[in-house]
Amino acid sequence: MEASSTSFKKLKFGKLKVVRRRLLQRYEHQPFISCLAGFYSCRWKRYQRQRTEPGKCCCKMRECLFFPLLIGAFCCSLIFLYTWGEGKNDYNNFDWYNYGNLGFWFLWSLVILIVASILFTYISLLLVLAMCLLAEGQQLYLHWSHKIGTFLVLGFSIACLFALAVLWGDHWKTVRLSFQITAPYLHVGAIAIMVLLSWPVALHAIRADKKVIQVIIIGPYLAILLFLFLIPLGMYSPCIREMGTLGPKPALIGHRGAPMLAPENTEMSFQKTIEHGGDGLETDVTISYDGVPFLMHDTTLKRTTNIKEVYPNDTDQNAALFSWDTLQKLNAGTWFLKDKPFPFMGSLSKADQNQAINQSIYKLSDFLHLADSHNKLVIFDLYRPPDKHPYRNLWISRTLEVILKESGIRPHLVLWLNNNMRSFVQSVAPGFQHTMGNKAPVEDLLKNNIVKLNLVYTDMSAEDIRKYAEANITTNLYVVNEPWLFSLAWCSGAHSVTTNAVHLLKNLSQPLFLMTPQQYNIMWILTDLTSLLLISLIFALHWWRERNFLCCAQESNPVLESGTYNKFRTELSDMPAVLA
Repeated sequence: MEASSTSFKKLKFGKLKVVRRRLLQRYEHQPFISCLAGFYSCRWKRYQRQRTEPGKCCCKMRECLFFPLLIGAFCCSLIFLYTWGEGKNDYNNFDWYNYGNLGFWFLWSLVILIVASILFTYISLLLVLAMCLLAEGQQLYLHWSHKIGTFLVLGFSIACLFALAVLWGDHWKTVRLSFQITAPYLHVGAIAIMVLLSWPVALHAIRADKKVIQVIIIGPYLAILLFLFLIPLGMYSPCIREMGTLGPKPALIGHRGAPMLAPENTEMSFQKTIEHGGDGLETDVTISYDGVPFLMHDTTLKRTTNIKEVYPNDTDQNAALFSWDTLQKLNAGTWFLKDKPFPFMGSLSKADQNQAINQSIYKLSDFLHLADSHNKLVIFDLYRPPDKHPYRNLWISRTLEVILKESGIRPHLVLWLNNNMRSFVQSVAPGFQHTMGNKAPVEDLLKNNIVKLNLVYTDMSAEDIRKYAEANITTNLYVVNEPWLFSLAWCSGAHSVTTNAVHLLKNLSQPLFLMTPQQYNIMWILTDLTSLLLISLIFALHWWRERNFLCCAQESNPVLESGTYNKFRTELSDMPAVLA
């Protein structure tokens, strides 16, 4: 009898040890879960948290309704951050647009990028915390402060996207172009996210007590996964091409010189372009009141000169209404050191600062002489003077006079862009390379002796570039500053680009993201197979863990056989540490 009693006590003690070991294994994760719940819901104490029962919803109805808003805020902030990040090529235009409306200079583009990055990081951390809690089977409860933050992120992102659509519609063309470069890598990133999501999806699907709930959880997940597996079939990128089919590197034409290194449209700016190996020079030409063509992009002088200090009453007057003697008294370089127009232009040496601060408005004849002496192509926008200007109707002939007689530049270096009186210009200067600023049928271009197209980069099309090239019509794209955009232009077959960043693009030896179709297929297939294997292992692991835990728990405690398994699991996860 005593032996029987002793055996029973040993058996009972052995079962208690099994239960105790299981409890300790579960309790080892409590500090991690406490941190997750603390950051997500500000519930740092263990008794304030609740586990999700098998087959139950992940959270209360109010939290269930808010969770899609959290996902929506994440998606909107991601879309805006990507959209704005890819628009870095045009930040300078955006900032000067705001300068024209607000009257003062500020790097709004950089501020928006920083704010968008911070908000995206914040909402991403919230979503990661939520997914980790779901992976641990915890109920979700988002603190009210985080809910306010979520609404702020959602409102900011939607407002910015709406403003972009209304005020800067062409920017969406840039985003579409960027997909030709980034799509293969976005695909890999999306697959990686789906692998991470498989953990909470598998946990809650396997623990669900109804087949319908399992289908609701797994069905959309598998549909999205299948779509991502097959989406590369519809991808196109000119940078995915066979070896040896890449054309020569596009020539680089300095946009108003090198405006990241020196004040735009000044002698220093064009000299910097030449120093860094630029192939051509682009500028803007206005005619003074006494008939001297000079370089100026804006209608007024207040952005790029010190006219506010010299002639404060004439800041809004048209630049063409000043005489050349008056224009020579203005400084065209101090604004550059004060405003620093490009966010990432870097610091200038002391010698460059001294040179920049002494720049003046540049005359067209001097500009052409500089280009000719270094054998550089020139292309310029020619602005017609305003009404009541003495050269209102003589602007073309006066410009031709300076080019052909005063500058001495060789005609074949001039890319004549202006479309006014083109037949007259062709008769007077047959050596010019006549350039068109918009797309047109090949037949019309050949009829008008057009040998080059000067197109905004958003009109980039590898098919059109190839079509024009077959007719010996080359294509120049403007303004291309970012390496990814230059790489896309290179892969698309562009013959030259107008850029603010000659010093940066000159160093590219090959396009970014260039790969062969075979390399891309290997990357695609390996990504799909690896992700499929990992997702299968995660589902199998959860199935094994849930099945093994149920079996071990039933063997360790007979009370589970009475149908109280769910209650036991809740108590098991919340057992205090004193059991140790």
